[in-house]
Amino acid sequence: MPEPGEKDAVTRTRKPLMAQRDFAALWWGQLISIFGDRLNYLALGGLLLAHTGRFADVGKSSVLLGLLGNMMLAPVLLFAPFAGPLVDRWDLRRTLIVSDSVRCVLVVLIPIAYSLTHHIGTVFTLVFLLFTCNVFFLPAKSAMTPEIIPPQQLLAANTLLSMAGIAATAVGALIGGWVVDHWGWTTALYIDAATYVVSVITIAFVRYRQQPRPPRPDVTLHNYLGEIGEGLRVVQKSSKVGLALTALGAVWIGGGFLQVAGNLHIQRAASVPGMERIGILMAVLGLGSGLGTWWVNAKGKAWPRPLLLGIGLVLAGGFMIAFAVSTRFAVFTIAGFLIGMCIAPSFIITETLLQEGTDIHTRGRVFSLRDFAMRLGFQLAILVAAFLTPWLGTTVALLVASGVIAAAGLLSIAWGKRDPALMKHEAPGA
Repeated sequence: MPEPGEKDAVTRTRKPLMAQRDFAALWWGQLISIFGDRLNYLALGGLLLAHTGRFADVGKSSVLLGLLGNMMLAPVLLFAPFAGPLVDRWDLRRTLIVSDSVRCVLVVLIPIAYSLTHHIGTVFTLVFLLFTCNVFFLPAKSAMTPEIIPPQQLLAANTLLSMAGIAATAVGALIGGWVVDHWGWTTALYIDAATYVVSVITIAFVRYRQQPRPPRPDVTLHNYLGEIGEGLRVVQKSSKVGLALTALGAVWIGGGFLQVAGNLHIQRAASVPGMERIGILMAVLGLGSGLGTWWVNAKGKAWPRPLLLGIGLVLAGGFMIAFAVSTRFAVFTIAGFLIGMCIAPSFIITETLLQEGTDIHTRGRVFSLRDFAMRLGFQLAILVAAFLTPWLGTTVALLVASGVIAAAGLLSIAWGKRDPALMKHEAPGA
């Protein structure tokens, strides 16, 4: 006779995901929070645009864009490997609520601090603290998802969460670019702070009860480092985890180059620099990702995951070449849509691979290590782009990024050929 927990799992499996209160609450929280994040990104770009006289000096602008990216990444590089054992110990829902509450306060402080000091250093300090909260929020969210839904619905759940991010990115980018250019970056940040409040309320509706964990050793330096090492061993031994990190790493490296070279490439091709063009391109990228995400969860399930990831990355690298060699906004738009469509598998499939390749006892550590590795690649890409862009120009820097993305795609395909178990796939209707 089935246990009560098994009966609950069967009942939830029969329900559509959006009819399940816990998942729906998490989904709405993510949709609203990510919408605010897009406003935050565009607002910070608008702040730098105003601070530098609309990027008049390429060298200074490249440095500040690079520093902004580094402030977003440094907390992950400094704290993520050590946050994982804590996330595995803590109540995951409480971690999400506290993180979003603190982020709300920090976002409100950014325009206040800048108006008082007119110094970019104060902004960068608050951005550093803001992204320190992400060190705990992101792995907790990824670790909680498999605990509130049945295993059979994991890919579908990650698809819906990805679609929430895509929809929030598309709408937030379009609205955010307009808000920054017409109402100012300060207003965009205050709207972002309000979205964190709404996110906290929705996450509070998740009826999450942390599943029993094995007893943890006392928190000493030796035991703590041992727990980090346990997470590293999972990363090293699991083919699913290795494939996921390879594909996802390429996307983050490409994003690092776009943070510096892509931003300048778009602004210098415009007759009047501004954030609306960036917002439109982010929205188009999101629309392409939405189409790609839908296809992955439908027809794409009939493809082996290494092939789906690899071919998508190779094509994305090719479309980035078109973006790099053109100065026409229409080409930027088409290339952005196609790139978004091709990199979509790198988000939902890698999330699922990581969740399948880990267990409840190590999931927080593995996702923290993932965040560390991805942001390290992103930061190195920013540093390289900040060096190459003033020296060789935006086109060459973007061509380097396209080569890295395509090479990672070929490596993903080779990874699948080396491990036949990864090449298994399911029927489209499964």
